[in-house]
Amino acid sequence: MPYDLKEIAAISGMPGLYRLVKPTRAGVIIEALDEKGTRSVASARNKVSLLHEISIYTQDYDQTVPLTEVFDRIYQQHGKELAVTNKSDDRDLSAFMAGIMPDYDRERVYMSDIKKLVQWYRVVSQKLDYQAPAAEEATEEVPEEAPKAKKKAAKKDEPAADEALSTAGIIPAAEETNAAGNPEAGEAKPAKKPTKKKAE
Repeated sequence: MPYDLKEIAAISGMPGLYRLVKPTRAGVIIEALDEKGTRSVASARNKVSLLHEISIYTQDYDQTVPLTEVFDRIYQQHGKELAVTNKSDDRDLSAFMAGIMPDYDRERVYMSDIKKLVQWYRVVSQKLDYQAPAAEEATEEVPEEAPKAKKKAAKKDEPAADEALSTAGIIPAAEETNAAGNPEAGEAKPAKKPTKKKAE
């Protein structure tokens, strides 16, 4: 997983992104992904959208691409520095989106979603370390090394909206059962009973 988004969330009514630190009775302790890194408590009434549970619609109605994979595509093409921001022209943002995901659904992915995607990537790429794909995957093709950009202080660009990406454009990949995002458990197949051969 290139960028580990399991503990990164967008919270309704609060601008920017946050790292989930620890659950409390009243909600969850969060740490802002900005220069200050201030900690606060998000109330249980706040809607917490975990980034690793968000996916983007494709033209195949039943197919979505996880945000983690989308971020990886952006990194492979652009590295940490993006030429576009959430305030860029709509044409530039549409061209950027088509460049990283040519098959994204133009009707269900809104411009506001693309703006949030860009803003979120800018925050994540500055605050989280990019992890190269695991060597466990036995593929002979070695991805080209992206130039290592020097860490710069994240710009304080506020997102266009402080809400999470709309479900009309970018949807959760799984139901939000809990903030920890437990891995899906595989269904156990019932063992077949051995058939006894009847002696004639």
